[in-house]
Amino acid sequence: MTLSTDKQQLIEQRIANDSKNIFVAYLLWFFVGMFGGHRFYLGESKSAIIMLVLTILGFVSAILIVGYFILLGVCIWVLVDAFLIPGKITTQKNIMRQQLTAEMSA
Repeated sequence: MTLSTDKQQLIEQRIANDSKNIFVAYLLWFFVGMFGGHRFYLGESKSAIIMLVLTILGFVSAILIVGYFILLGVCIWVLVDAFLIPGKITTQKNIMRQQLTAEMSA
C-alpha cells in the first residue's frame, strides 16, 4: 500500500526534525573523538564506552610503552569513524523512515 503525498511529507519532515545532525557529529568527532563523543551522540553507547575506556587506559599507561600502542589504535579507530559517520546517519534515517511508514500504513 502506498502512502499519500501528505503522509510522505509528514514522514520526511519528522525525519528531518528528529534525525542526528551530521555537522554536530563531525564537531564532536573533531573535538572529543578519542573519548567517543560522536559515538555517544549517534546512539552507539557500547562502542563509545569502549573507546572512552581505551583512551583513558592509553593515557594512564603512557608511562609504559604499551599506552602509546593503545592510543595509536584509538586514533586509527577515530580516523575510520570519520568515513563511517555519514553512513551511520543515513542508516538511522532509513530505519526511522521504515518505522514511520509502517506506523502510517497501519
